[in-house]
Amino acid sequence: MSASANKKLAVSSAAPAPAATVQKSVGTTKFNSTNSNSKKSRVITMLQTPTGATIASMMKATGWQKHSVRGFLTGVVRKRLKLKLTSEKVDGNRVYQIAGVSKAKSEHRRSKTRSR
Repeated sequence: MSASANKKLAVSSAAPAPAATVQKSVGTTKFNSTNSNSKKSRVITMLQTPTGATIASMMKATGWQKHSVRGFLTGVVRKRLKLKLTSEKVDGNRVYQIAGVSKAKSEHRRSKTRSR
């Protein structure tokens, strides 16, 4: 056998390299209070203060654009974390604040039984 035939045989018989596995954790999207320096935790902390936070202050703290802050408030704070977010206009500026933790939607639903 020639040297080039040995090289081809050695290359073809080698096992393929294992593909990199990516582990996706399911259900770990809740607020993680251990990373206090994350943008998410900074915004939540701002919203929990007695004075609340404006969109402009959240934009400055995170570097996000206005529509990204509003999307975070709706998608993460209200829907995913199930927190009650209140807003009021103070001196022409809208101020957002977390009022408290709301119960899950399933607890608010009533039974749909018909009375006969």
